[in-house]
Amino acid sequence: MHADIHHQLHQLHAAELHRAAAATAPRVPRPALRVQLGRRLVEWGLRLATPAHRRPVTLAA
Repeated sequence: MHADIHHQLHQLHAAELHRAAAATAPRVPRPALRVQLGRRLVEWGLRLATPAHRRPVTLAA
């Protein structure tokens, strides 16, 4: 199969998969979810880095 044809078929298939995923995926705003996850990971990292005799650090939203 010629490389150009293979690439075009791949793009068509990828577009179909993106449409199907968008149609079935829940409508959750991705940046907000990423921000929440990032804050949670930073909070966990700070808790791990804080000595046991001190209070854990909690980030305010």
